[in-house]
Amino acid sequence: MTKIKKYQSSDKMASLIADNYQLIQVMSRFGINMGIGDKTVEEVCEDCHVDTDTFLTVVNFVVEGNSNFDTTPSVCIESLLHFLRQSHVYFLEYCLPAIRRKLLDSIRLRTSDVSFLILKLFDEFVEEVTTHMNYEDRTVFAYVGAMLAGKKPEDYKVTTYSDHHEVVGGKLSELKNIIIKYCPPDAKTNTLNDALYDIFRCEDELESHCRMEDFLLIPAIMKLEN
Repeated sequence: MTKIKKYQSSDKMASLIADNYQLIQVMSRFGINMGIGDKTVEEVCEDCHVDTDTFLTVVNFVVEGNSNFDTTPSVCIESLLHFLRQSHVYFLEYCLPAIRRKLLDSIRLRTSDVSFLILKLFDEFVEEVTTHMNYEDRTVFAYVGAMLAGKKPEDYKVTTYSDHHEVVGGKLSELKNIIIKYCPPDAKTNTLNDALYDIFRCEDELESHCRMEDFLLIPAIMKLEN
């Protein structure tokens, strides 16, 4: 099997985007905007005050997944936390509301047919994601922030989080199946298909986000605790 290329600090940042458009979102969540010219990854990260090693770790994790990620990387926890927090902002304030608007625009909402169930399932999914991410922001990330500030709260351990950390997304599978199999006949086809595509993409991004917390954040916190 051909091993997926690992990006390096000397690579042109524009080449990363040309190779894999998913990395646009990674750049955005690190606070890196377009207009990067022909600068290398290291040069762009330095200009934007982003830890280069952490950026490359996240980039390569997104490209490779965890299947080829067999070593615990060294990351800057502050930089990784910033990335994860901004990921939460993206999902809760942009991605999920945008999908809901497309769903509303694509179906005539009636309480008597499947259109009502589609929106109900989506709203329940959003509620699950919101609860999950708010817990991480207020409890897990706050705990890490306290340790980085030189404190060590005794009433919490990252193992508590890792033991109960699951990918949020069961309702999305049900929602996709309902749209695919029982779509209302008067739905706006192009708009609904666009929403369905975004649901698939959102599901993939959420799974990658959760794996990143499992394989990058949790080991880094454990090292900090010790």
